[in-house]
Amino acid sequence: MPRGGYAWWYVDGVSDDGRHGLTVIAFLGSVFSPYYAWSGRRDPLDHSAINVVLYGAPARWAMTERRRRSVARDATSLAIGPSSLAWDGSGLTIRVNEVTAPLPSRIAGTIRVRPEGITPECFALDAEGRHRWWPMAPTARIEVALDRPALRWQGHAYCDTNDGDVALEDSFRSWTWSRSTLRRGTAILYDVLRRDGSRQDLSLRFDPDGTPRPIDPPVPAPLPRTRWRLPRATRSDDGAAAVIRRFEDAPFYSRSLLSARICGEAVQPVHEALCLDRFSHPLVRLMLPFRMPRAFG
Repeated sequence: MPRGGYAWWYVDGVSDDGRHGLTVIAFLGSVFSPYYAWSGRRDPLDHSAINVVLYGAPARWAMTERRRRSVARDATSLAIGPSSLAWDGSGLTIRVNEVTAPLPSRIAGTIRVRPEGITPECFALDAEGRHRWWPMAPTARIEVALDRPALRWQGHAYCDTNDGDVALEDSFRSWTWSRSTLRRGTAILYDVLRRDGSRQDLSLRFDPDGTPRPIDPPVPAPLPRTRWRLPRATRSDDGAAAVIRRFEDAPFYSRSLLSARICGEAVQPVHEALCLDRFSHPLVRLMLPFRMPRAFG
């Protein structure tokens, strides 16, 4: 991994009844780490973390940044501190054991993700190809079995990976992203505003086996600003969408469950909006250690 680079592996899932949600992100060269930025981005592995977020009851957040001595990896597994991800050829097993912040509690247990298919194609998000996105398992099933808190559920899931050679904020101003579970496969909308003012707007439908198929971009659909007054929008067939549930609300980032119409179907997209201009503000970076502590041992 080059100096200043990053990689992350992302899983999100929503229970079949819509009551629970979960996100797990394993970071090498954590893109949202103030410590990585303050270090001059010299050593990506020295700024690694596993972010675990539970939505619903109970709602919990954990993201402890760890040094390179706490990272172990090979072709099929990655361990960062006490948590790990392992691929066995047919599914991903995630074992988490993390302490939440700012109020300490524990998230511990096992998450299993079973893709229906693997996508063969990787997409460049910038003109120079310095940022790459691989939606490797757009359609998947998830089983959550946590001991702390005691929580069991199953649902639909999505898994991707991103990697890059420079900081996100150097190349992008903002983006919105959503994934919608269809009756057959998954639709993903990814609208990126680059730092130079150009755009990368991806509208894709994935068959259950992972085969990607471009679709005509749905109509832009406005969404209300968040509690932090973060602007956000999405797309839908009829130009209308609504927020069903707020999952995450930060000064520079939001994650929500929406209602919309995509590919002719009534769907509930998982949606995110990211403003990297806000993220780059010095005051925002000073706030982040309260949610993202760093383990110095």
